[in-house]
Amino acid sequence: MEEMTHPLIQHKITILRDKRTGPKQFRELVNEISMLMCYEVLRELPTELVDIDTPLTRTKSHYLSGKKLAIVPILRAGLGMLDGILSLVPSAKIGHIGLYRDHETLEPHDYYSKLPDNINERLAIILDPMLATGGSAVVATNFIKRSGCKNIRFMSIIAAPEGIKRMAEVHPDVKIYCGHLDQRLNAQGYILPGLGDAGDRLFGTK
Repeated sequence: MEEMTHPLIQHKITILRDKRTGPKQFRELVNEISMLMCYEVLRELPTELVDIDTPLTRTKSHYLSGKKLAIVPILRAGLGMLDGILSLVPSAKIGHIGLYRDHETLEPHDYYSKLPDNINERLAIILDPMLATGGSAVVATNFIKRSGCKNIRFMSIIAAPEGIKRMAEVHPDVKIYCGHLDQRLNAQGYILPGLGDAGDRLFGTK
């Protein structure tokens, strides 16, 4: 697990947590934080040298090699992180995994899934602002692995130790990136201190 320590990310997460932050600003912050985190998540992308003509001469320069990215937000809150990633890699293919959590068992149930073609040849990045119990992260990763993809990363803004532990036990090969590792989960499975329900705050619902 890699926790982001960049001052800009931490500053924006503080504003994100504030209960006075409304949906418009919340969406903007999630977008901005996702973009900043994306630099680190994609640091090890492979490149190859290609020939290009500059206005002055011919030269070799680095270009992303092989199949590109597959971005897979977990619906619905993961959608809030998508534009931040696409602003940096607009050619990425996009999949969707729809999950909802049973409020009694805290276990996820799937209701929709659609992945890009040839995802087995791509780096898949799963997006979810909150990594709480780890249930949704595990189910989403299971589904992507069943499609043959072996290169998977998980990206969240806030994570709980319980979610990190569960993912590490079930999917030790998936690297997790989070903006901040919080203290713990409460009895209802919400992260403390957290930021509330990310989906509700993104879309102005209750």
